[in-house]
Amino acid sequence: MNSPSRIAWLISVGLMLWVAFYLSPALRGGVKILSSDSAGYYLYLPATFVHHDLRGLRFRDEMIAQYHPTPQFEHATLDSASQHFVLKYSSGLALQELPFFLVAHALAESLGYPADGYSQPYQWAILLASLLVAVLSLWLVRRALLPRFGEWPTALTLLILVLGTNYLNYSAAQGAMTHNWLFGWYAVLLLLTPRFYARPTLVLALGIGATVGLMTLTRPTEILAVLLPLLWGLSFSRAALRERLAFWRQHAGLLAAAVLAGGVVVSIQLFYWHYAIGSWIYYSYGDEGFNWLKPHLWEGIFSFRSGWLMYSPMLLTALVGFGPLRRQQLAAFWPMLVYLLLFLYVTFAWEQWTYGGALGQRAMVQSYAVLAWPMAAALRWLLARPRWAAAYGALAVVGCYYGFWLMLQAQGGGLLAAGDMTRSYLWRILFRYEVPIETRLLLDSNSEFTGQAINQRTLWQQDFEHEPAVFCGTPALQGRCSLVLDSLHPQSTEYVIPARPGDFQWVRASALARTEYTEWDMPRMTQYVVRFRRGTTVVKERTVRLQRALEDGWLRELHFDMRPPREDFDNVSVVFRYYGTHTGLLLDDAKLTVFDEQ
Repeated sequence: MNSPSRIAWLISVGLMLWVAFYLSPALRGGVKILSSDSAGYYLYLPATFVHHDLRGLRFRDEMIAQYHPTPQFEHATLDSASQHFVLKYSSGLALQELPFFLVAHALAESLGYPADGYSQPYQWAILLASLLVAVLSLWLVRRALLPRFGEWPTALTLLILVLGTNYLNYSAAQGAMTHNWLFGWYAVLLLLTPRFYARPTLVLALGIGATVGLMTLTRPTEILAVLLPLLWGLSFSRAALRERLAFWRQHAGLLAAAVLAGGVVVSIQLFYWHYAIGSWIYYSYGDEGFNWLKPHLWEGIFSFRSGWLMYSPMLLTALVGFGPLRRQQLAAFWPMLVYLLLFLYVTFAWEQWTYGGALGQRAMVQSYAVLAWPMAAALRWLLARPRWAAAYGALAVVGCYYGFWLMLQAQGGGLLAAGDMTRSYLWRILFRYEVPIETRLLLDSNSEFTGQAINQRTLWQQDFEHEPAVFCGTPALQGRCSLVLDSLHPQSTEYVIPARPGDFQWVRASALARTEYTEWDMPRMTQYVVRFRRGTTVVKERTVRLQRALEDGWLRELHFDMRPPREDFDNVSVVFRYYGTHTGLLLDDAKLTVFDEQ
């Protein structure tokens, strides 16, 4: 037990168990790990082995009503020609979950649970399977790093991955998603590949081919993993290319075996599509797709909304580590660099680049098994330079605390607004565990005045006492009438106030508000819209969803701040809009207060 890397691995395992069995909301009131996307990947198993209805999915309404894996059925599309459903996600994860599912299916009734594919034995089986995969995956990463970089670089790499990135969230709390499992297969691939080039054998070739095939079957874009074994050891000189071609000519049979193994695994999806709708190829994502000419690289990597490095900044160590990696492990440098560049491009070419809202970028998590190598190389370089190591150590402590704090907020802390963050909101909540609920308005306004105001005056005020009767809500928050909107009257009067640049430096929009019930569905929230306009042309706009900061029955004065635009404008307009909420929202005493900053 005097091995630092083994101790680091044990600490990592302990953290995973703590998150999975104590912290995660998935265990409150019984295990519920099969939800959202994880339920979609898993759907093959109950459809095939329990309900025997892989094409009709006639059990779907009952499943949603009883277990609520998703608010509505969204994991399959109905093919118009065959009138059969086609599952949205590919079958690779379900194939990996199959052994654990079968054990749960065999035990469910004897344990007193329905054998329906979703009761507690199945949930526990997938939870334990995901944890087992996470624990073994980190062990495999350790095995790959240890002989190449040494004990302390390996130990620190494991701890930084677990504490300083979003990996812990997607291995322990949401391990039933594909990223955790794919991380493990990348670790396997990076063990098999060097061994193959050191001693080519049929077993290793088949293992590499099957591994890449299973990764592609799990998530089709993981076909990029084939770059790692194909480019391993290349330096892109003419001599190296000739040597590699000679190697493959000598071992053409092994190359064919690897391709065949991968093809056999991927063909499972082709046979499913043919079974479901009679076609060998089918695009199951509907209107979702890639924008190859305008990838969201900047937003995906750096943005406050959901930037990869913004919410896992310790991975900068891995990016910087490509320099030391080239000197320490040249065989790994080019394949890993080329893989990462293409992986980033493909990941953020996806039009829904936030991936449904996540802690940072969950689509990057599987690549951390690759990034562990340059990270370990960087740490090895640093540890040989004590002064640099001391400075980095201080930053690493803060970075790991930040990563761990983010994970706590994602799992029950409640402050993380996944996929919806802003600069002002992040700075306001940073390293805190409680903030006033009004802080959530910064998710829309992204601007907050914190200085000392001077020349303060009211630009516009509306008490709604003289609104048409259809907008009059009672009992009023103040006076006789408060503003109420509904589906028949979804927009208030648009109020237009003359204003010009230079009149003021800040605007604070405010209103009294109360809602009978909390609104959880953001698209249905009522909007408070302030626009700076030139005539009727909008120059700048802020749209704030009021129910973000309202809870059951609470009367609050809500406000948000904004600066006027630099462009010319001659009026400010205010309008309130209804988008379907049924929470009984009342508004009163709305105003625009303008002021300068001292």
